Amino acid sequence: MRVKVAILSCLVLMLGAFAAGQTHASTRDGVYTAEQAERGRTSYNKACASCHSANLDGVGQTPPLAGPDFTAHWSGQPVDELFEKIQTTMPADHPGRISRAENADVLAYLLKVNKFPPGEGQLPSDAEGLKQIQFDDPPSKK
Repeated sequence: MRVKVAILSCLVLMLGAFAAGQTHASTRDGVYTAEQAERGRTSYNKACASCHSANLDGVGQTPPLAGPDFTAHWSGQPVDELFEKIQTTMPADHPGRISRAENADVLAYLLKVNKFPPGEGQLPSDAEGLKQIQFDDPPSKK
């Protein structure tokens, strides 16, 4: 009986969090596909690499898009925050030029480079879907 009550309590808490709009997936859960990240690599090289460099380490005042400083900055936030920053401010010489679908591909590439695992489903490009995914620290190497 106690096990049933405990399971039911967990389900109620999870449903409550979902109903309150809290995130329910993590960047550690495989929220993009390998194919999407590959499309994103191509788009990144065309639209982003000239400022952020081919290896995503940034140049001068342009911040890096890979590594512990980058992931620590976004950790704990919904992926939508990073997506919207890219969507509304990049590329710097023509913000908003990249479509939401292409931006999702670029973000998938950033996740791949930052050692987040791919999964079965593509990273969404809609705000509501992206708000359901929390940017977490990458899985640690063992």
